[in-house]
Amino acid sequence: MSNLLSRHFLSMAYNNAWSNHRLLKACALLSQADFVAHRTSFFPSIKATLNHNLTVDWFYIDALEREQRDDPPHPQIMSFFDPEEPFNACADLQREQRLADGRLIDYCAQLSDDTLERQVTLLRPRVKQQETRTRLLGHVFQHQIHHRGQVHAMLAGTSVAAPQLDEFFCDMDAGLRAADLAEMGLSEAAVWG
Repeated sequence: MSNLLSRHFLSMAYNNAWSNHRLLKACALLSQADFVAHRTSFFPSIKATLNHNLTVDWFYIDALEREQRDDPPHPQIMSFFDPEEPFNACADLQREQRLADGRLIDYCAQLSDDTLERQVTLLRPRVKQQETRTRLLGHVFQHQIHHRGQVHAMLAGTSVAAPQLDEFFCDMDAGLRAADLAEMGLSEAAVWG
């Protein structure tokens, strides 16, 4: 059986980790004042947006991992959002986002196409939500892309250049991502098989 879709989710997980690595590396160059400064976007600062991405990742990755282990949904899962911004320093966000990205890669590495329609249960404050792995993973990646784009735009109002985030999937771009993958302990062979 072909595993093209599950392989695509794994490549998206690697791309997600690479994009977060590049973006957080750039954000680490900001002064603390620039990192927390009020800006125009959905969330009012780079710090708030990056914290949101991480806490939402925790929420979804926990649900995916619990379903994989056949554990029941955790009733206190919404505590991931309390405090809403658990990290004040970019270095702490970098460390924790890298751990979350590793968990997502590990999760996607075990997928096969014949398991993608399994239901994942999410406990929200007033509703029990069920989604297939396919839909939930698509949402997780889209959520990250959406908010990384906001941080990317907010960097334009600082002295730090926004990093290139769209050079991952094409073979001809391998040289553009080689240094970052090496920093992450990855290689083209590890990512693409």
